[in-house]
Amino acid sequence: MLLRKNVVRTVLIFLILLLCAFSFNPTTALAEGQSLYLGGFPAGFTLNTKTVEVIGICEVITSDGLKSPAKDCGIRTGDIIEGINGIEVNSSADINKILSENFKKFEITINRGGQEFTSEIKPATDLSTGKKRLGVLVKDTVNGIGTVTYIDKAGNKFASLGHPVSDLKNNLMEINGGTVYGCIIYDVKKGIKGNPGELHGAFENGNVLGKARLNCSCGVYGDIDGSFDVSKLVKVEKGSIDSVKIGKACIYTTVHGNEICKYDISIVKVDKNNKDNRNFVIKIEDKNLLGITGGIVQGMSGSPIVQNGKLIGAVTHVFVNDPTRGYGIGIDKMLSSY
Repeated sequence: MLLRKNVVRTVLIFLILLLCAFSFNPTTALAEGQSLYLGGFPAGFTLNTKTVEVIGICEVITSDGLKSPAKDCGIRTGDIIEGINGIEVNSSADINKILSENFKKFEITINRGGQEFTSEIKPATDLSTGKKRLGVLVKDTVNGIGTVTYIDKAGNKFASLGHPVSDLKNNLMEINGGTVYGCIIYDVKKGIKGNPGELHGAFENGNVLGKARLNCSCGVYGDIDGSFDVSKLVKVEKGSIDSVKIGKACIYTTVHGNEICKYDISIVKVDKNNKDNRNFVIKIEDKNLLGITGGIVQGMSGSPIVQNGKLIGAVTHVFVNDPTRGYGIGIDKMLSSY
């Protein structure tokens, strides 16, 4: 009887161990641990804005000579074209489409310094193309260089910058999509006290990394191209801000070509509840990086911060009066945004 009980007990233990072995799935464990691919490489961003800003007034060559409809109706540089004939304008293509319609008259709505007004405008017919023109030069895209923080290959997503793209008044800029290109860093303007440095890079227009979808307080996010090769990137688990310690860490960033390098930093301060997403104060310790850039420079925003082998956040800002120091955002906040 005792022997039978021992046999039954042994069988039950074996079955339990067997079930545990089959129920453990490495992929599931990685998903729960938020395994990601480190970025650290530069990207060129062409973001479509939701505003169409007048950056110049010009003349249209017509069969009756030179005409400037925009000037005649009082449009100025800096004005935002909100709509034409009650139709919302979000791009220069919208303007051309509305003008191609067979309206008897055109009324343009302008936003100037927060004040809206509508006035009649008489488009001029371009002699060379036969199309109606307003005689304005407009900007409906924003271009710039930044650093990709991580790739979530399972979700085909990317995150970058760690802070929003803002307008001249420091307001968050709403975007209407955009394209993200590969980028080659060809020069560095070294940062000094009172004058932040900058990475200079060239867009690889034939190398599309993905599509931008969101610009928010935690950075620029989007969908990575399905053919994007992650085989040369480092795969890491994400680390909670609660696990971050004062002391040694590192960043991954690119300051020449498209070569990602690892540089030593230190975490000086941790503030997990900071409302401005300034969750870390970091200090560049790496002599090689200090020799090249002087510290943190524009274009390095989004460079991933790693401590104890885990992704804990990204570089966001530099201290103007001390380029060796700057702020970082916690990875939890970035992951929760898109």
